[in-house]
Amino acid sequence: MSAFARRLLVALGVFVLQWLILGRLRLWGAYPDAVLLFLAWYALREGRQRGTLTGFALGTLMDVVYGTWGIHMFVKTLVGFGVGSFAIDERAALRIRPLQAVLGSLAVALLHNGLLVVLLALQTEATSGFLIYGLWLGSAAYTAAVGYLSSLFMQ
Repeated sequence: MSAFARRLLVALGVFVLQWLILGRLRLWGAYPDAVLLFLAWYALREGRQRGTLTGFALGTLMDVVYGTWGIHMFVKTLVGFGVGSFAIDERAALRIRPLQAVLGSLAVALLHNGLLVVLLALQTEATSGFLIYGLWLGSAAYTAAVGYLSSLFMQ
């Protein structure tokens, strides 16, 4: 099996895991975003162009499932492009330590969820405090915790 086919299967597996399990494991309305963590890892590993295309594809899948039509696609494409700009040259040397995973996951999730909250608020004209405390900050912290746990298993 080629490396592309393996990564495609992993991406689809992460998407299904997010959709069926992690999206339902809510704590005070916040939920982790494993698709975002995979996208950030993939963009760091493969670069800006593949990160952007992967963000577009995964965001489109999320828009189809969650009915947000264009919001996830736009935000995940921007994240794939931005994180892919910091891609490493030696792909074999990409070993993420737990502290790096927490800080990186938190930074990427704060940026991603901040853009997501702004676009969702504009689309739905919502002015709820949950958008800031639950969806932006809470989900970013939850995503960072899942990033930490996943970094422990990838060592």
